[in-house]
Amino acid sequence: PGAGGQPQPEAGLECSSTEEPGGRGGRRLRTAFSAEQISTLESSFQRQQYLGAAERRKLAGRMRLSEVQIKTWFQNRRMKLKRQL
Repeated sequence: PGAGGQPQPEAGLECSSTEEPGGRGGRRLRTAFSAEQISTLESSFQRQQYLGAAERRKLAGRMRLSEVQIKTWFQNRRMKLKRQL
């Protein structure tokens, strides 16, 4: 009973952790950007390919996205440009 009861609370903790998207070790779902968001991101990228923390915060607030989503989009966009060249 002692060894059998130990894994259950651990499993229960993992299942109930809804604070972290995807759970422990899981991947986030892909963000589906709207056409308007993509347009705004592309125009920002045309002005400057690297955003500072202040610009990223401002853009994230305006677009209602997280700073991490903005940062990741810019990283992916720079890689896309690099592949095209």
